[in-house]
Amino acid sequence: MKPHTEIRSWLWAGFKCAVLGLALASSPGFAADAVKAAGAPADLILKGDAKCTGCHDEADDTKPTMLDLRPSVLAIGKTRHGVKADARTPTCTDCHGASEKHLNFSGSGKPPKADNQFTKGSTTPAATKNQACLSCHQQDAKRSHWEGSAHQTKDVACTSCHQIHAANDKVRDKKTQSEVCYTCHKEQRIQMSKPSRHPVPEGKMGCSDCHNSHGSVGPKLMKRDSVVETCYTCHMEKRGPFVHNHEPVSEDCGNCHNPHGTVVENLLKVRAPFLCHQCHTPHGGFIPQLLGAQATPNAATQTGKSTTNLTQGRSCMNCHTQVHGTNNPAATNPTPQFNFR
Repeated sequence: MKPHTEIRSWLWAGFKCAVLGLALASSPGFAADAVKAAGAPADLILKGDAKCTGCHDEADDTKPTMLDLRPSVLAIGKTRHGVKADARTPTCTDCHGASEKHLNFSGSGKPPKADNQFTKGSTTPAATKNQACLSCHQQDAKRSHWEGSAHQTKDVACTSCHQIHAANDKVRDKKTQSEVCYTCHKEQRIQMSKPSRHPVPEGKMGCSDCHNSHGSVGPKLMKRDSVVETCYTCHMEKRGPFVHNHEPVSEDCGNCHNPHGTVVENLLKVRAPFLCHQCHTPHGGFIPQLLGAQATPNAATQTGKSTTNLTQGRSCMNCHTQVHGTNNPAATNPTPQFNFR
């Protein structure tokens, strides 16, 4: 045998030994022996979630231990909670509790339930379920006002809205988010089907564009400090400042509008002039007098316009067009060119 051939044979043999050694070291049996030698409990021999997925395998949902499980249990691997390379990734027991009776069950029939159950109808209190989530997520600024929020005080669980194991969480997608919210907010579902509404059904907007479901300092879980500030995030042209302000605009847009939908255009609660008359005393449609002219008994006939149509049948906004505020003068007898705008 030539010297270089012999050397190559020795190198190849060494390489195979190295590969075999790595395979043994990484195998469950080798790892188990190492852990046993260190005196670790048998339940912790398998790393991560291997002991759970030994039974909870969506490829076989006919086992007795799988009768009450959804087949999407392993879809969590497609979510942020299933990223193995991230040290923050939780294990099954981080959320479901130690569940020793469940893990160590060896009899026949269905095993005991896990300590923390998140399915519908589970007996686990909402506060316990939420604590499993908040142990990681409470530091997020979006959830800093969860305690005392409307959902928290009504015992709404995180899993009432979120699907932790689903590859696509419906509540995080604007196209499907509203359907999750409508599960409880049925009145808003009806309003969103009316002719005048925000484009939520089309998926162009979501409930979370205006509301923070995890709590806020504003009313009605608004993302901003007030209703008007939330509306201004899109309707900035209504903010002003104006020389002549309309007080309801700075108080609450909900005084005149229903943001979820109405049968009146522009999301108005009631059409004008009836909406205006809720605050303002109606005045007559005496056109020459409104324009500063001498009042005469037959002024309406002289102008060729019906006084009733001007302020009643045709709406106050024939003249008062800039109801959100204006920089035009507002004198007692304004000149016609300004037309109360």
